[in-house]
Amino acid sequence: MTSEFPHTPPRKSYTFSDAVNADIRRAAATGIYDIRGGGTKRFLPHFDDLLFLGASISRYPLEGYREKCATDVWLGTRFAKKPIHLDIPVTIAGMSFGALSGPAKEALGRGASEAGTSTTTGDGGMTEEERGHSKTLVYQYLPSRYGMNPDDLRRADAIEVVVGQGAKPGGGGMLLGQKISDRVAMMRNLPKGIDQRSACRHPDWTGPDDLEIKILEIREITDWEKPIYVKVGGARPYYDTALAVKAGADVVVLDGMQGGTAATQDVFIEHVGQPILACIPQAVKALQDLGMHRKVQLIVSGGIRSGADVAKAMALGADAVAIGTAALIALGDNDPELEAEYQKLGTTAGAYDDWHEGKDPAGITTQDPELYNRFDPVKGGRRLRNYLKVMTLEAQTIARACGKNHLHNLEPEDLCALTIEAAAMAGVPIAGTNWIPGRNGGF
Repeated sequence: MTSEFPHTPPRKSYTFSDAVNADIRRAAATGIYDIRGGGTKRFLPHFDDLLFLGASISRYPLEGYREKCATDVWLGTRFAKKPIHLDIPVTIAGMSFGALSGPAKEALGRGASEAGTSTTTGDGGMTEEERGHSKTLVYQYLPSRYGMNPDDLRRADAIEVVVGQGAKPGGGGMLLGQKISDRVAMMRNLPKGIDQRSACRHPDWTGPDDLEIKILEIREITDWEKPIYVKVGGARPYYDTALAVKAGADVVVLDGMQGGTAATQDVFIEHVGQPILACIPQAVKALQDLGMHRKVQLIVSGGIRSGADVAKAMALGADAVAIGTAALIALGDNDPELEAEYQKLGTTAGAYDDWHEGKDPAGITTQDPELYNRFDPVKGGRRLRNYLKVMTLEAQTIARACGKNHLHNLEPEDLCALTIEAAAMAGVPIAGTNWIPGRNGGF
């Protein structure tokens, strides 16, 4: 018998979505948590939620073809005998040889040097490809200490002590056996083909007092020449920044949860840390409270994609930014031209995140010679240079429109927010009001 009332259309649960259910079934079938690369895929408040208030009558804009807008930045001016001077405030974040191929590391060095900026080694030591093609190279000192040696510390132009990463603050990275080739194994002093997991904390210290001792040791090894960076994930940015400064850092690197990773647990990527938008004002406040803003430089990273993002980060108080995922995309990662090969791997261009498997058809995140020999580091370096140039021009365009003759002159007053969340995180008013949620009650 047919009901006289129409049937209610079937509805799927928001809480138990298709994606969530697929994760439950995978866990039930395998008993293993999901490992992947890349960054968070959930929606988070980000730089897109901020807008600039361009100049008109109350502010006087600069003429783009006649009036200069400087972009250079000095890093490490606090203690280092040889601080770094970069032409642009966009640097290349640490991505290891092991996670990336040798040709990809070479391309990063080429592109950064041609654009007048620095690149960073990442975990696993310093490769000759990167050192040879990087005018300015930052050497990462990580909990694993893979490949670390005093000679390479001295060969570097700066040292970055990594305490945490935005994609996994409080956790270590992974490099699975299929990417531990003979060369990677030799550099890291590991057995070939065996999975490795980096430590989540440094074995040399348990707190900021010990960190201060370690920084002094590194300064002694490098004759006080090299700037010392301290990198922290976006968890407790006010206190972590303050403690890094008190431990003697020249530069603080702050990485938000939109930052990528080569491989870690999906649960880390999606559920640990804070968006970079929430982290920058807290770090800046710590520097200001200590009287160290602009004296200790702040580099921020985590989802930087365009010159607009660069300008917004600097308006919130950063001295420079670092890019990782965006740099890989500029090199050719996840390119739709390789769609057929991504399909064979069970994914699609733009969604490929199984970098830990070492099967990247672009030849960028692999140690397979057949794959990485496809990648042209000269062409890749040129593409990265072009991208960095465009980002810089975009940031200059915005700064001029706000009446600023240097990117460092951008300030929170130049910004407004489109959402309550972004306004509260960034500490700027909702568009059309003077209301900053959580700070004042006026309109």
